Amino acid sequence: MTGTLPQALMRNFLGNSPVWYKQTIAAFLIINPILLMIAGPTFTGWMLIFEFIFTLAMALKCYPLQPGGLLAIEAVVIGLTHPEQIYHEVSANLPVILLLMFMVAGIYFMKGMLLYVFTKLLLNVRDKVKIALLFSFMGAFLSAFLDALTVTAVLISAGVGFYSVYHKVASGKDYGHDHDHTSDDHLGDDHRSELDQFRAFLRSLLMHGAVGTALGGVCTLVGEPQNLLIGEKMGWHFVEFFVRTAPISMPVLLCGLLTVIFLEKKKLFGYGELIPENVFRILQEFDQAEEAKRTKRDKMAIYVQFAVAIFLILALALHLAEVGIIGLTVIVLATSFNGIVEEHQIGKAFEEALPFTALLVVFFCIVSVIHDQHLFQPIIESVLAMDIGVQPAMFFIANGVLSAISDNVFVATVYINEVAAAFHSGAISREHFEHLAIAINTGTNLPSVATPNGQAAFLFLLTSAVAPLIRLSYMRMVVMALPYTIVLSVVGLISVLIFL
Repeated sequence: MTGTLPQALMRNFLGNSPVWYKQTIAAFLIINPILLMIAGPTFTGWMLIFEFIFTLAMALKCYPLQPGGLLAIEAVVIGLTHPEQIYHEVSANLPVILLLMFMVAGIYFMKGMLLYVFTKLLLNVRDKVKIALLFSFMGAFLSAFLDALTVTAVLISAGVGFYSVYHKVASGKDYGHDHDHTSDDHLGDDHRSELDQFRAFLRSLLMHGAVGTALGGVCTLVGEPQNLLIGEKMGWHFVEFFVRTAPISMPVLLCGLLTVIFLEKKKLFGYGELIPENVFRILQEFDQAEEAKRTKRDKMAIYVQFAVAIFLILALALHLAEVGIIGLTVIVLATSFNGIVEEHQIGKAFEEALPFTALLVVFFCIVSVIHDQHLFQPIIESVLAMDIGVQPAMFFIANGVLSAISDNVFVATVYINEVAAAFHSGAISREHFEHLAIAINTGTNLPSVATPNGQAAFLFLLTSAVAPLIRLSYMRMVVMALPYTIVLSVVGLISVLIFL
């Protein structure tokens, strides 16, 4: 293909992103220095924030690390912030970075056990309401102690596994044969309607499980990255964080689980589909065949992972070390006793965590701009000037709206830093600081289930291999999340008004 070097550069710029997206990012980079000269640093800083939020909202067009990173680099070049302040932000949030680096990688080595649990749930519980409730509860419980992305990864692995086994048999092949489960060309007409029903069944289970990660993720220090960031600012350890947030997180958890039952019984918003009998029989036979092939070493590996999971829960509850260090300990234990000793085997565990870790550092670059230019100070001061009784609710709403269109980690980082600054300046009391911190935590965690932009677990599910197989599109996810968005947001806000 012929073309000029500038054309080649434009094609390479941001890879396979749409042309309009590339042009938009290029326009941002060109206009920002001009705005700085014409309108000054405050206006340009706000434009930079909106541009960065745009990259987060368009995460399906291009991973935000590259366009967001370019904006962050430009912010340093044109003087909106400086490297020393960025380093200060990053070093102050080292526990969060260690959490993402080591805890996510540590849970990677426990996927076998988690997949075993979810498989047994699917094959041993026939009642759809019960299995939907169990998937949601297990997603919540595991996300409270592990990492929502990893729990979602397990759900995705289970979904792809179940789908591929049925698809292979329905295409007339044996379990051991190679098969392309992304193509329906070899399916008979009698299997196509059955497959559509199975897709609907899997969609509902995966969405229940993904929402479950949000229900559990809000509860504890390690449930979401921003929780640890907030906990660090407040000086809360694992148990104290749970106790402080419980007046809001526990009613939300209960109402979230009741929503599972309601949606499945009423078959609303795409929920309620049952697994076809023929599909269940095929999956059951496959599991029996796999169980027969499982060696003593395979069984011992699962036992070890169960033991490491118990250690993890106890270590977090007793705060034996910083969360990231506990995650590193999990890596050492899970790999040492399961024979994973080669460098490339260990390296795979970090593939899921490091891109988001890098993006988090870019978050801190934008937060550095906010800090240096005092961009949020007037907003925080105006909210703090309101009646003290409505301030937590206002923070809950503001964080919820922004988290639904942006990224909840970024939003929480900005708001907790500004509120912490207000506390250290003497503008608010310690008790009120705690109330606002809880409102920020719940506000960023709960309403953010509205779209894949706010919840990393939702975005992970939407961009995974299972999404096209089960026909899970962006809008279908938004529709299926809508009843949860309403329930979680309303119950969370009422709880904030009552208890804070």
